[in-house]
Amino acid sequence: MLIDFWYEFASTYSYPAAMRVERAAAEAGVELRWRPFLLAPIFGGQGWSDSPFNIYPAKGRYMWRDLGRICAAQGLVLKEPVRFPQNGLKAARIALVGADEGWIAPFSRAVYLANFAGQKDISDDAVLAGILTELGLDADAAMARSQTPDNKTRLRAQTDEAIAKGVFGAPSFTVPGAGGDELFWGNDRLEDAIRWARRS
Repeated sequence: MLIDFWYEFASTYSYPAAMRVERAAAEAGVELRWRPFLLAPIFGGQGWSDSPFNIYPAKGRYMWRDLGRICAAQGLVLKEPVRFPQNGLKAARIALVGADEGWIAPFSRAVYLANFAGQKDISDDAVLAGILTELGLDADAAMARSQTPDNKTRLRAQTDEAIAKGVFGAPSFTVPGAGGDELFWGNDRLEDAIRWARRS
C-alpha cells in the first residue's frame, strides 16, 4: 500500500496537508512518499503567469478564509507570507536531497511553517540554511548537493512525472494500481486516497 504525496512549497493547501499526511498514512499502515514538484510549468502551460488565487481575486479571498478555518481546526498558525506565491525552487531541490538521506519530512514541514506561520522568505539561502541547522544537519553540505546538475535535473524530471500522471495542482495524491495511478487532488482528499490505497 503506497501513496505519493505531490506538493509545492508555494501551495497554500499543501501546508495543512504536509502537517498531517505522515501521521495519517502511518495510522492507516500506508507507505508514504514525499514528492516535491513545481507548479510553475503546469500553470504556464495553461497560460497563467501567476497563481490563480491572484488572477481571480474572489477566489483568492475565499482561499485565505478557507485556509484559515482549516488551519484553526488543525491547531496551525497561519500568517500570510511575505509574498504570495513564494519561490520554492531551492527548497524543493533541498527536499530531494532529504529524500535520499531520510529527512525530507521534517524539512518539508519546517519550510511550510517558515512560509505560512513564520512569514520568512523561503527562497533565501540563510532561511533554508537555518532550517537545516535546526534539524541538526550540515547545511552547507546539503545545499551544495541540492545545486548539483544531477539534482536539478531530478527535480525537473519529477515535475514532468507529476504532469504525466495528470497532476494539475497541489497538494495531490496518487495511488499506484494495475490500471495506472489513481489521482486525488486537494488536502480534503487525503483520507479518500488512503482508503483507496488500503483497498488496493
